[in-house]
Formats: sequence, C-alpha cells, structure tokens
Amino acid sequence: MLARRIIPCLDCDLGVPGGRVVKGIKFKEIRYAGIPWDLATKYYHDGADEIVFLDITASNDRRDTMVSVIRQTSKEVFVPLAVGGGIRSIEDARVVFNAGADKIAINTSALNRPDLITEISELYGCQAVVVAIDAKRRYNLNEGKEIVQTPEGACWFECSIFGGRKFTGIDAIAWAKRAENLGAGEILLTSMDKDGTYDGFDLPLTDEVAKRARIPIIASGGCASPAHFLQVFQKTKASAALAASIFHFNEFGISEVKRYLAERGVNVRI
Repeated sequence: MLARRIIPCLDCDLGVPGGRVVKGIKFKEIRYAGIPWDLATKYYHDGADEIVFLDITASNDRRDTMVSVIRQTSKEVFVPLAVGGGIRSIEDARVVFNAGADKIAINTSALNRPDLITEISELYGCQAVVVAIDAKRRYNLNEGKEIVQTPEGACWFECSIFGGRKFTGIDAIAWAKRAENLGAGEILLTSMDKDGTYDGFDLPLTDEVAKRARIPIIASGGCASPAHFLQVFQKTKASAALAASIFHFNEFGISEVKRYLAERGVNVRI
C-alpha cells in the first residue's frame, strides 16, 4: 500500500478582517486557533503530507474563496494544498489553482450541481478534484438508504451543505460512489458527529465508504491522539487521515504522530 498521509486541516473564517483559523465541536462552539499561513508553514516544516484549507463560511455567505491566503501560503509551503469553500464554477476553480492550489474541494456546489465534478475533472484531471462530504448519522432507517451497523445501532449517513447548516436527504455513502463515477479523484469524508469531540474517527462510516470506493478516502472528524490515527489505518482502508485541534493547540505534532505510526508498522513518509 502507498504511504498513509497525515493532513492538517485549517478551517478558515474569512468573514473577519485578515482571516483566522477556527475549530469547533460538531460544527459549532467555534474558537480561535491561529493565522492561516502561519499555521500552514509550521505544519509544512513538521512533515505534513498535504494541507487542506476550508473556508467554512464562503458557501453560506456567498463569498469568493481564500485566494489571498493561498497566494501567501504558497510562497513558503511546498506540499500539496487543497482548497475548498465557495467554489461554484470552472472560473472559481481556475482562480484558486492560479493562486497556488494543487486541488480543489467541493461540497455544496457539487451536491447542488453534480456535473461540476465532471467539468473540473475533465479540465484539470481527477487528481485535482476532492469531493468533501460532511455526513451525519440518522437512526430513522428510511427505505432506500445505505444502512450501516455501528456499536450505537443501525443508521444511515446524511449529507449536509453550507458548512453543516442544511441537510439534503442524500445518502452519504451512495453520494461518495456517485462522486467517484462523476470524476472525483478523492473523497474528504467528515463525520459531523465526531467533529471536535476527541472521540476518534467514525470507523463504521470510514470503513464502509473506503471499502466501496476505488479512489482515496481521507478520514476526518474526532481525532485526539496518535492512537486514533493508528486505529483508522488499521481498521479501515482510508488512504489518509485529517486532524485539526490536536495540531492547532499543540497537543501533538505531525512528526510525533508519524514516528508513532512508523514504530507500529504503518507506512508513512518520515
């Protein structure tokens, strides 16, 4: 298997002057975490395989995404940068790529107009298109949904849009497979139930999507320790794992996580 990737995520609120990185719990209870390009540079030097920037208010506020942040970051950071938030068209994607991004992440716009996935993939290549899925457990077992058995009971997973502010009724597992067929090169799979809780990744959700997909899956939501990274890599086929709080608040470093994984037999880039 290819080396498993460790990816820090910068949730950016650019609705304030200068912009800021924030972190919440289950997409709420937001607190300040730092300046976007400063954190990105720190993570680059600590061994991040990639860095994800998500403008968490762009789609809801109908603002353009963080072009100035990416321009600033790409001067000092030389690992792949994935950028999401407010990308609604080929032209939006072009502006972000020209600013220095290597990948774009789309969620709201992809669900509203799935053909956008194909359009961007055909122009820039599927490796440049990440479909982000923010999924929430639903225990009302509706017919036609992909039912997953979990320790907490059987459930399905619903896709949300606008930074978790609106739910779509769309099954997240079925959507992941459709996104792949439309040309997505990767899925960024975030559990809304686990986000910021420090309870560990949603293993049933990650495992189910990773088993069905032929493209890489990035597990996201709930990581609190190197042991959680180890767990998701041992128990699912996730290609990468993403975290925010444990890095932002200096609980663990990326190089520390990688050493822990390597010592336990996980193939990572040191």
